[in-house]
Amino acid sequence: MRTGLGIDSHRFAAGRPLILGGVEIPHDRGLDGHSDADVLAHAITDAILGAASMGDIGTHFPDTDEQWRGADSIALLREIVRRVAAEGWRVEHVDATVMLERPKLAPHRVTMMERLSAAVGGSVHVKATTGEKMGFVGREEGVAALAVATLERAGA
Repeated sequence: MRTGLGIDSHRFAAGRPLILGGVEIPHDRGLDGHSDADVLAHAITDAILGAASMGDIGTHFPDTDEQWRGADSIALLREIVRRVAAEGWRVEHVDATVMLERPKLAPHRVTMMERLSAAVGGSVHVKATTGEKMGFVGREEGVAALAVATLERAGA
């Protein structure tokens, strides 16, 4: 077994949808980024890559490459799961936390966990917390996410 840690953050931007865990969340702003800026999917992707010792999301999908502009982060996550599986690993479990002041994620958590679990082929648990009005999260300047992934050798 191996464990990996992933962290991501993006600032809010007008005129973009807010996508977290592959789910579009109603909000007045979305997140700025080269892809769809899904911080939760990005943190999970990096956690999986870290556990497999296979670099990070920027190594596989650099923001200098136009083919990834506006990319669906769930599709990128699926591709990383495929690449990790090709190296003999499977995702056993992911635990993740999203940090944002608003909107509240409780109404969307089950759908987020279902989409993420389907993408990784293992269980995914998602939690949410606020910044208690402190820092960039607390000032509602952006969103951050943290994820821990546990991988097992395929067939183990």
